[in-house]
Amino acid sequence: MAIVNATDQSFTQEVEQGAVLVDFWAPWCGPCKMIAPVLEKIDEEIGDKLKIVKVNVDENPESSGRFGIMSIPTLLVFKDGQPVDKIVGFQPKEALMATIGKHI
Repeated sequence: MAIVNATDQSFTQEVEQGAVLVDFWAPWCGPCKMIAPVLEKIDEEIGDKLKIVKVNVDENPESSGRFGIMSIPTLLVFKDGQPVDKIVGFQPKEALMATIGKHI
């Protein structure tokens, strides 16, 4: 499954079903740029079990505000529309997979 870009308008629809990892990011954020290829690898490996959604916090302040995003990157794991886990800051693939694995 390809990584999806969500907006404030499409956010709820993107996370409402199944396991979804949402990456709150911005183009000027160094750690966000570092985590992007890690997310692409995760998508290649388990994209059939996990949907990955990216939300640009500069362009979509409503979504980031609703979930209290104070620093980026912040990744939220959703299960059927409800946030169930949170990862703040850059994490290596193994650490991300350990957190995600609990929910898929």
